Amino acid sequence: MRDEKLAQLITRTQARCRGFLARVEYQRMVERRESIFCIQYNIRSFMNVKHWPWMKLFFKIKPLLKSAESEKEMANMKEEFEKTKEELAKSEAKRKELEEKMASLMKEKNDLQLQVQAEADALADAEERCDQLIKTKIQLEAKVKEVTERAEDEEEINAELTAKKRKLEDECSELKKDIDDLELTLAKVEKEKHATENKVKNLTEEMAALDETIAKLTKEKKALQEAHQQTLDDLQAEEDKVNTLTKAKTKLEQQVDDEISERLEEAGGATAAQVEMNKKREAEFQKMRRDLEEATLQHEATAAALRKKHADSTAELGEQIDNLQRVKQKLEKEKSEMKMEIDDLASNMESVSKAKANLEKMCRTLEDQLSEIKSKEEEHQRMINDLNAQRARLQTEAGEFSRQVDEKDALISQLSRGKQAFTQQIEELKRHLEEEIKV
Repeated sequence: MRDEKLAQLITRTQARCRGFLARVEYQRMVERRESIFCIQYNIRSFMNVKHWPWMKLFFKIKPLLKSAESEKEMANMKEEFEKTKEELAKSEAKRKELEEKMASLMKEKNDLQLQVQAEADALADAEERCDQLIKTKIQLEAKVKEVTERAEDEEEINAELTAKKRKLEDECSELKKDIDDLELTLAKVEKEKHATENKVKNLTEEMAALDETIAKLTKEKKALQEAHQQTLDDLQAEEDKVNTLTKAKTKLEQQVDDEISERLEEAGGATAAQVEMNKKREAEFQKMRRDLEEATLQHEATAAALRKKHADSTAELGEQIDNLQRVKQKLEKEKSEMKMEIDDLASNMESVSKAKANLEKMCRTLEDQLSEIKSKEEEHQRMINDLNAQRARLQTEAGEFSRQVDEKDALISQLSRGKQAFTQQIEELKRHLEEEIKV
């Protein structure tokens, strides 16, 4: 479009210049034609009247009429001759100058023709280079377009990778948060497990202490039972002994009564001394009887106290043993519950550990994917930077080629104008030369 517009402008300018020069030349030709017509008219008029008699008479009389002024005319003629001679010398000098100028102009013309030819060759070379640059520019523009499309594709891929990276980072953050929660839960479960184990240990120690206490109480109970049995045996022996003594007493009393009766019957009328002796014996017997009864009562009280004490001790030991058995059962139940809790906690810990391991594995997988995506993103970013650099370089080269093309176009236009100017100058020189030659 620009070249066409320049061509139109140059063509119009050339046409206007040619029209102006043609009009000037036409005006000169008209003036020359009028001069020629005037000269021809005068010559025809002279040729028509020179044979007339009066004209011949005029020709003969005219010198005679001017004889008085002949000297003056001679001086004028001499002056005109000198002037003509000077003008001739000037004309010769001017002719020589014109010849030299013509030779110079011819040389300049040849130089200009050579220069025009060189400029034409340079113009053709420039046009060829311009065409080559235009082709290169088109190729570079296509390459820039291709690189731009590739850069846009890489930017889209980079945007997708960035979104995927952001999503994976969010998932990784969530997984890390879940892992932290699981670690807190695991620590809490570990703490509860340790606390439960400590409680179980304490319960076990308490149960062991209770077992020892129960064993000790059982041993004491057994010892008490043995002592009770021994006491019972002793009591039975004492009772047997008391029974024997009672029987012996009864028998003795019976014997004494019988003996006293017999003696009373035998003695009949005993003396006071014998009565006193009998009373004394009776008193001793009563004392022995009272002592025996007191001993029997004391023995029975002791036996009752021992029985009560033994019963109380046995009941107390039984109650303690029952309490300890209940405590032991309660502790065993708590121990079983604690063991179940420990098993549940161990199961939960195992589940949490497995979940933590799975989450850590998933997190490592996501981190690997994230690292891979980061490396891909860096690679794509590097490719985008390379493509942008290549695009910038190609755009710079395209701009440089465009500038060179514009310079070549300007040079072509300048060379074309120079060629036209040289052509016009050559034509003008030719015309001046012809005019000088005509003159």
